[in-house]
Amino acid sequence: MDIVWLLSEASKLSLPQAAVYYASAGVPVFPCVPGQKRPLTLHGFHDASTDPRQVRTWWLRSPTANIGIPTGEASGIEVVDIDRRPERSGFSSFELARRAGITAGWAALVRTPSGGMHAYYPADPDRQQQSWQAPDVHIDFRGNGGYILAPPSIAGAAQQHRGYALIAGAKQPTAAINAEALRSFIDPPPATPTTAHRRQPTDMDGLARWVAARGEGERNRALFWAACRAAENGIPPQELHAILGPAAQQAGLPPREIATTIRSALRTTATRAMPTPPAGKGHTSRTERRDNRPPQL
Repeated sequence: MDIVWLLSEASKLSLPQAAVYYASAGVPVFPCVPGQKRPLTLHGFHDASTDPRQVRTWWLRSPTANIGIPTGEASGIEVVDIDRRPERSGFSSFELARRAGITAGWAALVRTPSGGMHAYYPADPDRQQQSWQAPDVHIDFRGNGGYILAPPSIAGAAQQHRGYALIAGAKQPTAAINAEALRSFIDPPPATPTTAHRRQPTDMDGLARWVAARGEGERNRALFWAACRAAENGIPPQELHAILGPAAQQAGLPPREIATTIRSALRTTATRAMPTPPAGKGHTSRTERRDNRPPQL
């Protein structure tokens, strides 16, 4: 299935025509409430069909119905849903995952009405991946048990309806996404409380001074690295917040972002090795980073 071609051609059609087009291409669809995401059929995405006659009947009844596509095994399509809110979005986490090679294999990118994005991937037939949500980082995964609205569907508040629109097709080879790896990377489980002693002394005042001196564009990653460093060496969460929090505020980060970043660092240290500190001019070597001095940006 050429996902880009499918989305591109469907985008040129009316909603009834696009619904039949998807179905004729072998992609099951079902109608959703006009301007909304809620299914119109009794069983929702479980009613999705590739029968053009059934699809025509649905859209004859409701010509402005949005087009729902079940994700995962049913359609062969999986989607990473990046949400965008006034206070924060999932784009930064998605970009970090892309740099780590986890989300790099997308086939198509679709803009959502809220300003977010759907990244489409071909489903791996040998890996059954269930849908999940990571609200803290504003990213959801749509696999088995989920669905998305497809172009040219529209959604939004009254007088502000906007359409789902294809914004990019892959130039690189596409690949199925490992949803478990993505979730572990962006939203690792909370650390298990421990009474273990610190493995080595940690210069918290030094870490705090280093975080406080960071500039825009590197403050968040620096706080994340410093918090991971402290947590890895057994610094209690309360002490970690008390020392690194004010330092991050001095650097210009808002309290809510500071709390979220430190919480993410505490979860991360429970599941994977210490992250590499932010790269930049004059940063120290791996050998030098084994001591308690923070890397130099």
